[in-house]
Amino acid sequence: MSAKQLTCNETFASASHRIFLSDLNEHETVFGGRILSWVDDSASISCERASRQVTVTASLDHINFIHPVVLQDGLDLQSYVTGAGHRSLEVFVKGVGEHLLTGEKFLAFSCFSTFVTLSKSPNPALPEIVPVTDEQKFICAGYDERNAARKAGRAVQKDLMDHLEL
Repeated sequence: MSAKQLTCNETFASASHRIFLSDLNEHETVFGGRILSWVDDSASISCERASRQVTVTASLDHINFIHPVVLQDGLDLQSYVTGAGHRSLEVFVKGVGEHLLTGEKFLAFSCFSTFVTLSKSPNPALPEIVPVTDEQKFICAGYDERNAARKAGRAVQKDLMDHLEL
């Protein structure tokens, strides 16, 4: 691969968490805000592995909580970059839960994060992302459509912000 290409695997990051009482909400499942914090941590590592630049979170999109994670479960977060634009990178994150006493695994959530580089260069060097696995190929194939939707959403967001009262 040339220096301008990276595989999704080269941007892969993972983190494991054991669920404790302090992680739970009033429903005795992991508090969504805790998961969002873990997502941002993991995604930021994948992003900077791809860019090798200082980046910041721009958005968290399409988060789907699929299966609750409860006390004594484990949760593995797996993230990798799925596309790069002019100044932005998209990162896919999934949470794989595990009932530690039985070994049963389940998909707990999935989401996309967008990061932007803080590079002062008008044309920061971002890699072309190359998927390897079937999952990565499927997810990366939707990058252009998701990116176009985010761009369209920015106009709606600007209109909303222009009408908010401080």
